[in-house]
Amino acid sequence: MCGIVGIYNHPEASKLAYLALYALQHRGQESAGIVSSTGGDLKAYGAMGHVADIFTADVLEKLPGTMAIGHVRYSTTGESAQKNIQPFTIAYSRGGLSVAHNGNIVNAAEIRDEFEAHGAIFQSTMDTEVILHLLASTKKNDLIDRLIEVLPQLKGAYSLVFLTETRLIAVRDPFGFRPLVLGKKDDALVVASETCALDLIEADFIREIEPGEIVQIDKKGLKSIKPFPPQKRAHCIFEYVYFARPDSIVFDRNVYEIRKGFGRELALENPVKADMVVPIPDSGVPAAIGYAEESKIPFQMALVRNHYVGRTFIEPEDSIRHFGVKVKLNPVKQMMEGKKVILIDDSIVRGTTSRKIIKMVRDAGAKEVHLRISSPQTAWPCFYGIDTPTRDELIASHKSLEEIRQFINADSLSYLSRPSLYWFEKQKPGEWFCDACFTGNYPEGAQWVQRALKTDDARGAATRGSRRIRAV
Repeated sequence: MCGIVGIYNHPEASKLAYLALYALQHRGQESAGIVSSTGGDLKAYGAMGHVADIFTADVLEKLPGTMAIGHVRYSTTGESAQKNIQPFTIAYSRGGLSVAHNGNIVNAAEIRDEFEAHGAIFQSTMDTEVILHLLASTKKNDLIDRLIEVLPQLKGAYSLVFLTETRLIAVRDPFGFRPLVLGKKDDALVVASETCALDLIEADFIREIEPGEIVQIDKKGLKSIKPFPPQKRAHCIFEYVYFARPDSIVFDRNVYEIRKGFGRELALENPVKADMVVPIPDSGVPAAIGYAEESKIPFQMALVRNHYVGRTFIEPEDSIRHFGVKVKLNPVKQMMEGKKVILIDDSIVRGTTSRKIIKMVRDAGAKEVHLRISSPQTAWPCFYGIDTPTRDELIASHKSLEEIRQFINADSLSYLSRPSLYWFEKQKPGEWFCDACFTGNYPEGAQWVQRALKTDDARGAATRGSRRIRAV
């Protein structure tokens, strides 16, 4: 779920990268980094925390040059730690090289084991670092030739930006799991995870970087290379459900309109008589608007979100029940008292948060609480860049719809069906998308998927074991 950006040929490249990362902050809040190039060497800075806190004016002044790449991190592979901050930068036989990565390399552990067996030393626990080791080990001279040789060895999802002393390179995997777009600001070229980053720096959107495409930008201009056999596209549907900002164009469609459509379809499939439609902010808002418009039931912002919530809290010793949810959301009691309420959310993972929110709404005086989810049931883990729990922890993997309803204590519960999820492409619904988290049908049905699932099961067993130890 990370966000990446690249800037080429702008006198304030690092400042534009900073602003673009600010727009992409929703894709990762754990750490951020920028690497710039003056044409002679690479300058890097990164830290844990949010973009605005890390990159002060003094810091940006130390990142000179007309080229820069940046990264905001949401950890999926590798723990949240200083050593895992991207972009990663190395100095090897052909000069400096920096990379920022959005996605997940599923066979990274196997590649890493092979390198370590031959004495290689890794500085992080990130899957991205194996890409640098592979590039450094090949005998090809040019970086593009090295990429063409190395990338087919990677299984999984990757949108990448590379920076050398003299050029910027952007890459998207052949399946197109994660978004990556190309833009232009005056004489500068820009690549970014989403178009909202282009909007903030007033860059014009040119096009998506295509699945399987390598884009090289240097003093000669832009060069597009498509060296890999075409694959059936597998865009991540969760970009529409949750990840992307509503004002972005992702996979050539506006995210806000897609989410409103989810809500309309949800109202058609799962109507209920009620007094108000209430989104669970912020990801449930567009779908709730669509549901309200289709059902003719009033839309109300009766759950208010605190937008100044960090990742950790100091809880009072006299424990407050449901503290983690209450600090983020608060119901407007005067609106809910005695009312039948439809809550709209984008997904249910473990079910514990939904249960707490419904309890909070009932405590506010709601007469009935109906939960509507603007996506199908999440029953399978993702190996392409989403930090989902193990399958055992996904409530939909082992409970029926009625059992989930009882667990969260809703008066009714309905999910959007898979056919209606693809309301925007009725002719061939889902053909261009990966929705393995709903179906268990992974785009690359090779042996590594089975290995990944076995690893996931083992991870779940270890977690359950550790919980038993703590309980004792």
